[in-house]
Amino acid sequence: MKKTIALVTGGYSGESVISYKTAVTIKNNIDPEKWICYTIDINPSGWFYITTGGEKISVDKNDFSITEEGEKIYFDAVLIGLHGTPGEDGKLQGYFDCLGIRYTSCNAATSALTFNKRYTVAVAAFGGLKVARSVHLFKNTPVMVSTVLTALTLPVFVKPNNGGSSIGMSKVSEANGMQEALDKAFTVDDQVLVEEFIRGREFTIGVFKSGGNVIALPMTEIISKKEFFDYEAKYDGASEEITPAIADPSIAAKVTEAAKKAYDIFNCNGVVRIDFIYEETSGYPYMLEINTVPGQSEASIIPKQVKAMGWSLQEFYSALIEECL
Repeated sequence: MKKTIALVTGGYSGESVISYKTAVTIKNNIDPEKWICYTIDINPSGWFYITTGGEKISVDKNDFSITEEGEKIYFDAVLIGLHGTPGEDGKLQGYFDCLGIRYTSCNAATSALTFNKRYTVAVAAFGGLKVARSVHLFKNTPVMVSTVLTALTLPVFVKPNNGGSSIGMSKVSEANGMQEALDKAFTVDDQVLVEEFIRGREFTIGVFKSGGNVIALPMTEIISKKEFFDYEAKYDGASEEITPAIADPSIAAKVTEAAKKAYDIFNCNGVVRIDFIYEETSGYPYMLEINTVPGQSEASIIPKQVKAMGWSLQEFYSALIEECL
């Protein structure tokens, strides 16, 4: 008997536009022989399922169900394709935990932790992974630019501490550009991370669990045509993404080992994407961040890595659903 799956998309942040693109890719690759899939749009105006006829049906939040043509529909599992809040920061996961509904992403604790970039690198460092030096700033506790510049060496990256898609992020190479970068990041979030620049090759790698085994996808090298891998580079073609990356097997092995170690340290589930800078002088990969609901639009990296591994996307999403069940 087919299981009924809710594909959750949308969100309350600027990343919602990417969530809708992710949902299209996922929905197009759900095996109809195995799963009955309903797309649920969660946005500031409400939680809805839109029928093929265009009718908008509200979700009953008491049990996360919908009623279509008089029939109450419950879901066996939830496939989370919602970037940003509330799908990537643990809020939805906690809600589903309360209802006893299984889902394909990391649990509430891991999602909340990894959504906070500063806490992520702190735990990673405690677990033995290499990370860049950084300073964590709060909007309600002003800090002088001179204090930041004393603690860190330029150039640095200034970015909202919570969030993704590189929204609000800047690279600062000169001291007189620091305040503007901080102001920009604080328009997006009440917390800001200032992180030292690590010179090296940028790699990103997807990791997921299937059959109880942790599997690393072929890694991608990112060569940005801009100064760094910002929103435009990610989604508007201003970067070159090489999948699988052309790298010495020893480099690939180090990045893969670090990625799988991070997956275990953070007790991840489902598919995550982990970003690294490989610092060639030392020969170490430095972990940047973990994306627990990585982008899966046509322009995104995870679908490319899945295909490079030799799997179809249909096989991949079936594996994610089966693992969570």
